[in-house]
Amino acid sequence: MSTMHLYLGTAVLLFVLGLYGVLIRPHLLRKMTALNVMSSGLFLLFVAIAYRGAGEPADPVPHAMVLTGIVISVSATAYGLLLIRRVLETTGRAELPIEEPKPNA
Repeated sequence: MSTMHLYLGTAVLLFVLGLYGVLIRPHLLRKMTALNVMSSGLFLLFVAIAYRGAGEPADPVPHAMVLTGIVISVSATAYGLLLIRRVLETTGRAELPIEEPKPNA
């Protein structure tokens, strides 16, 4: 197994774990953490895609996209944490309400 395949597999694993956390966990802080794990998987995927082969320099465009994505991710995380804090102050809980399906009459 080559290094690129290892990076690709790890990127997919991180993305799937983050997606699972976003879909399953009701607590908003855990959802935010899962979103950050998903973005880390995407960043790793871009770095793996930038690899051209042994002895050749990597493609700089995906690396620039990853750096831009990291800056945007930090800003979005800060905004998300602010919103979570506002929800906590307003409702007293940092979880999304889980509604039971209503039976058809």
